[in-house]
Amino acid sequence: MEHEIPREEYERIQGMIGDETSPVGIDAKKTHIIIIHKLISLEKRLARLEQERGLG
Repeated sequence: MEHEIPREEYERIQGMIGDETSPVGIDAKKTHIIIIHKLISLEKRLARLEQERGLG
């Protein structure tokens, strides 16, 4: 599966998670917090949509 990210969005995300002092080039803790936050947000949105459609 190919997923292209617009350059501006890529650079914005890189600016948020990048860490030049890390051996892998990112702040792993911050990266995981962002991912978990987004997943929680998606979960809430899905629950709301299911409720609105009488599916939940």
